[in-house]
Amino acid sequence: MARSNKAAIVLCLDVGFTMSSSAPGEESSLEQAKKIMMKFVQRQVFAESKDEVAVILFGTDGTRNDLASGDQYQNITVHRSLMLPDFDLLEDIQDVIKPGSEKADFLDAIIVCMDLLQKETVGKKYEKRHIELFTDLNSPVSEDQLEIIIANLKKTGISLQIFLPFPMDVDDGGGDVSASVHSHMHRNSFPKNGLTEQQKEGIDVVRKLMHTLDEGGGLEEIYTFRESLERLSMFKKIERRPMAWPCQLTIGSNLSIRIVAYKSVTEEKVKKIWTVVDAKTLRKDDVQRETVYCLNDDDETEVQKDDTIQGFRYGSDIVPFSKEDEEQMKYKTEGKCFSVLGFSRSSQIQQHYYMGNQVLKVFAAKDDENAAVAFSALVHALDELKAVAIVRYAYDRRCNPQIGVAFPYIKDAYECLIYVQLPYMEDLRQYIFSSLKNNKKCIPTADQLSAVDSLIDSMNLVYEDDDGETFEDLFKPSKIPNPHFQRLYQCLQHKAFHPNEPLPPIEQHLLEMLEMPCVVKERCQAPLEKVKALFPLKEVGKKKEEKTAQDIFKDNSEDGPNPKKPKIEDEEGSFSIIKLAEGTVTSVGSVNPAEDFRILVRQKNADFKDVSQQLINRIDQFLENKGSQYYMKGISCIRVFREEAMKLFKVQCFNDFLQALKSKVEDKALADFWEILIQDRISLITKDETEESSVTSEEAEKFLAPKEKKNETLPPTDEGGDVDDLVSTVKT
Repeated sequence: MARSNKAAIVLCLDVGFTMSSSAPGEESSLEQAKKIMMKFVQRQVFAESKDEVAVILFGTDGTRNDLASGDQYQNITVHRSLMLPDFDLLEDIQDVIKPGSEKADFLDAIIVCMDLLQKETVGKKYEKRHIELFTDLNSPVSEDQLEIIIANLKKTGISLQIFLPFPMDVDDGGGDVSASVHSHMHRNSFPKNGLTEQQKEGIDVVRKLMHTLDEGGGLEEIYTFRESLERLSMFKKIERRPMAWPCQLTIGSNLSIRIVAYKSVTEEKVKKIWTVVDAKTLRKDDVQRETVYCLNDDDETEVQKDDTIQGFRYGSDIVPFSKEDEEQMKYKTEGKCFSVLGFSRSSQIQQHYYMGNQVLKVFAAKDDENAAVAFSALVHALDELKAVAIVRYAYDRRCNPQIGVAFPYIKDAYECLIYVQLPYMEDLRQYIFSSLKNNKKCIPTADQLSAVDSLIDSMNLVYEDDDGETFEDLFKPSKIPNPHFQRLYQCLQHKAFHPNEPLPPIEQHLLEMLEMPCVVKERCQAPLEKVKALFPLKEVGKKKEEKTAQDIFKDNSEDGPNPKKPKIEDEEGSFSIIKLAEGTVTSVGSVNPAEDFRILVRQKNADFKDVSQQLINRIDQFLENKGSQYYMKGISCIRVFREEAMKLFKVQCFNDFLQALKSKVEDKALADFWEILIQDRISLITKDETEESSVTSEEAEKFLAPKEKKNETLPPTDEGGDVDDLVSTVKT
């Protein structure tokens, strides 16, 4: 049986009259302690923790505990037994718990807490039992039972933390704090006139108690109220138990390794617990929801749900698609799957291809020596070869399969495979951006490059110590809680107690959470000023004067290349998935013409000239449509045409096409499209690439160069290309 992860916690609060006293304008120790308890319980509630919490008060006017008899254990009250924390407990802490007028020994209170933990945890399994004591140590204390308390705490395994309104290193003279690194946290958190004799005696007892419990770090379990409030300012994250996913890692049909996978990274979402309630009674049962289907006619004729069917909008038509059709359409699989399709160099898998909402860590199955040996061999082989496995992954038989990458991850304590989902063809996005390389105005100077380098160095988030070996991460996203969750919990907690009040402002620590670290902010000021000086910004006002035809059609060719000429990145090929049914492709279509052409020319008895003409026709259609998405398809087709022409020794066919294409581009003013070819270096096939060609490298380079103008003094309207483009734009 799995071990229980829950804890039993007792919050032991001193409510004696000294706890409620404070200097004018300052918060009493009792209010500070209640705030800490509120923060703690809030964290437990919103984290859906299984820990059980009890509350014991000492210094109360009355007495209610099982150990009370005669004058023993008086003024100690068990306010709440062990149970899951809830909003009722929060209301109790905030409104019900009031200061008392008596004093009680905090050691007696600890004994009552131990007694409650012993009795109420019998027969139950808890990972730990814990006492949190909040007091100002201003009550009489007897050390008679100190040794017994220490012995029982050690014997039962009950841990103890003590929270005080002042630090343990307060000077006996006047209450000054020693020069500790935390001194700034404790201002106004202890009496200005120094500690009382009773508090000094209490500190001595606490030192003995905590030192004896833990000789090395006992005093580390003593906290100040202010320090605790700062630590508890964040709501606790929801605890998730790791869920194992057992499966078989298969390579081919003969090799199978038992594995188990766990979610390592996954997006945490707010639990969907919103519900509709009556605005007056706030009861869910008072609201009933009913859905009625009606025809779109004058009478709004009601239709029974059984007489309806879902439909899929296809263009302007509705295609009926029943639940049965949907079930038949679903991908049928035998069950969960983690099958290796092949291996690839790790350098081929770019990080920007990682997708999905989870990362899995895959281990060999426990207690299976054969699986451990085989799995370890696979991980180390991949690591040595700098390779990765391309994997088909299906969570279970109801889920669609994914294609993903599994790369080796070796640590001193363990070794595993890290699985990340990869995109299908439809998941990739390709964009055209303006070219900066060919625009002289966009080339930075040496001083500008140096200034930006200095700025990047100054904003380095990894701090290296003087020894050059120890590194410190100044900004750890893995340690930063989600500000959305923090704000939501803050607002929910406020509304629970103040339903008619407006929401509170965002807490300052949330605003500062994602700010630049102070060290980095100070370090980058000088480089930022230098960058600001070297990259001046000038306000450009809009000119409202009327434009003449000459202004519209003037020659801008002298200003350098058009910065808006597109450039595309070659992002295809790496993740092209071979079609499963190649025989169904009979012609070069418009959806995926490049892949269709590749399949057709490799078929038996294929006529390369005929198939290439189909591809050329598609390219012409794309150029006629004019648009970035069509240009990208055209470039893809030309690239595949070139590759297949070289493989199938049809070099002249491609070169003739490209020369004819250049003439078309010049005639139809498609300068933007030709600029893409130039940037991607798609030119004639040369004899350096294949013996079938007679074109030299110099000729191919010259072929890409733009056609020189015959007469520079010609008016702009004789240029042709840019003017035609602008006129066509005006007409549309």
